[in-house]
Order: sequence, then structure tokens, then C-alpha cells
Amino acid sequence: MDNIIFIGMPAAGKSTVGVVAAKRLGYGFLDVDLLIQEREKKLLHEIIEERGTEGFLEVEDRINAQVEATRCIISPGGSVVYCRNAMEHYKKIGKVVYLQVSYETIKDRIGDPRKRGVALKEGQTLRELYEERRALFEKYADITICEDGLTLEETIGKVLNVLEK
Repeated sequence: MDNIIFIGMPAAGKSTVGVVAAKRLGYGFLDVDLLIQEREKKLLHEIIEERGTEGFLEVEDRINAQVEATRCIISPGGSVVYCRNAMEHYKKIGKVVYLQVSYETIKDRIGDPRKRGVALKEGQTLRELYEERRALFEKYADITICEDGLTLEETIGKVLNVLEK
């Protein structure tokens, strides 16, 4: 249980906050989206285009459920909360921290969700995706950290304060 797994929407800062927090805690850092791209030899949006959202989630579930790490901050993609095997695995190997951000902030940060490799279902809006995932993030989170109104440095400080307790 010595890993920290950040969950949250794309653009919530999982990787950005994760890298800095890992440095300050002396932990490793693993960006699972990069691991997926490396293993599949394709960009995330290419996997989604080729296999569809469901096919992408199968890949995401398999690779996340196989992550082995010690004293590491792990940053999976935002859709990992749809992956039961992966989330059960993460709950066993660490603390799950939900980086919570308002919909308005996510919308501003993301831009075009399809170019970012966001796993949207056919016809689904970003708002619908946000609401659907929010319930799952809350379900799996051991700790929730609200970033609204905080600078990046303040968010990192809040994360470190909570984790060091």
C-alpha cells in the first residue's frame, strides 16, 4: 500500500501534480497513458479510432491491472474508472487520490476532447462524460482533493499535506 494513484478527469493535473509530488516525496512516477502508447505502439486517439471506445477500455483495463510498482505515484487515464480489474488492482496496491476539478475548468483545459484521446461514447458530450465519471471517481477515491480556485503550486501543497499525514 505504498503507491499513490491519481484519478480524475483528463486535464485535472494527474501527471503534472504527480511528477512534482513524486519528486518531493522521493517516489517514482508512472504515466499509464504513456505506457499504453508504448505497449500498443500507437497514440491513444489512434487506438480509440481503430478499436472504438470499448476496445480502448479493454486495452486500458489490461495494462492498468498489470502495473507493478513500489513507492510510486501512478497516473492512469481518466477513463480507468470504467475498468473494474484495474481499479480493484489499484485499491490493493495503494491509496487512490481523486483530483477533483469543476466541469468549467476541465472544459477550458481540454479543448477538443477527441484530439486529446478522451474516450467519449458516440454522441456523448463532455458534460455528460464529466457527470458520469464524477460518480465513479467518488466511489473509488480514498482521498478527494478539490483543486478549484487553487494554483498548481497550491494544489501540489494540498496533495503533499494530505499524503504526509
